Amino acid sequence: QVQVVVSGGGLVQPGGSLRLSCVVSGLTLKDNRIGWFRQAPGKEREGALCISNSNSNIYFEDSVKGRFTASRDNAASTVYLHLNSLKPDDTAVYYCAVTRPPVPWSSWCDLRPAGYYYWSTGTQVTVSS
Repeated sequence: QVQVVVSGGGLVQPGGSLRLSCVVSGLTLKDNRIGWFRQAPGKEREGALCISNSNSNIYFEDSVKGRFTASRDNAASTVYLHLNSLKPDDTAVYYCAVTRPPVPWSSWCDLRPAGYYYWSTGTQVTVSS
């Protein structure tokens, strides 16, 4: 019954911004780690950032640090990925992923895909002029 649904992808010009939304049902969002991943053509899926369960601490992949961030609305069971100062290299299919309970209460989160169990379908983000 767990569902992870992402939305908000689209076409944006370099330097522009997007906000992706991830709505999670069937889980208590605040008890879980959330990861945002992306996969460009011909490349492995990589973690962009993740959010811990204990204090919403965010870990960033180096290439997105300072440009992307995330927020979590536990009441709405929604997590957001804020993509700013977008570059053509950010073009990828983006995924939202959630851990499977029980999850240790920690400020740490995993940027590896194997750390997550529930996955959204992908949403395409294309950065092009």
